[in-house]
Amino acid sequence: MGKVIVFANQKGGVGKTTTVVNVGAFIAEAGRKVLLVDFDPQANLSSAVGHTKNTVGSYEALLGDEAVQDLIQETPQPNLSVLPTNIHLSNAGNELMNKENKEFFLKKLLDPIKEKFDFILIDCPPSLDLLTINGIAAADYIIVPLQSEFFALQGFLNMLFNTITRIQKNLNPDLRLMGIVFTMFDSRTRLGVEVIEKTTQSIKNRAFFFKTVIPRNVKLAEAPSHGLPINLYDPNSAGAERYKLLADEVLERAKEE
Repeated sequence: MGKVIVFANQKGGVGKTTTVVNVGAFIAEAGRKVLLVDFDPQANLSSAVGHTKNTVGSYEALLGDEAVQDLIQETPQPNLSVLPTNIHLSNAGNELMNKENKEFFLKKLLDPIKEKFDFILIDCPPSLDLLTINGIAAADYIIVPLQSEFFALQGFLNMLFNTITRIQKNLNPDLRLMGIVFTMFDSRTRLGVEVIEKTTQSIKNRAFFFKTVIPRNVKLAEAPSHGLPINLYDPNSAGAERYKLLADEVLERAKEE
């Protein structure tokens, strides 16, 4: 039965989609079967693995218009599939709002196909809306990409832990925080180093943080425009090296559980 990992952050521009795509690609490269689920109406994950942003996918499956098995697409990376999406997913919040068990539609969608994959990675919108709540309610683990900047940090961690606690209490008691990963780190500035130091010092349990820190990297920024994960676009880049290390950590933490 596949492990479901949701990647979530209420703030946009933190490298969340980049992290989903490249962690998934390296896990697939290691021989596991991986499904990426694009659950963000911006559809950036879909285009990052070679599909247009108007592809039929998670929205149509969510509403029962199409069978999810028929909407899963291949990607350039062997062992890596994607359930794409399109802008129409932005309507889903309103359409589901008055339905019973509205928080569990994605879970019901994924449960029948979990046995086909070793890992299912969900990319959520940068907000705590009904789509993100569906993603978290469907997951075994949550990974939080956190940009290495002061304004990304302010008040965020308390809000994060409160949100996770509420969802564990009310919707998903089995949810576990797999870790927080620092992204978009600029080693040329002192600020990024200070943010990481202050953040890790403020939380006693260092296990909440992945050891791997993801740098700002030109190749990471270029790869999505070519519809390729970084391991296929430039496997020798610093970004590829770090995401491989992060994927190894994810595999190890999932194995420990």
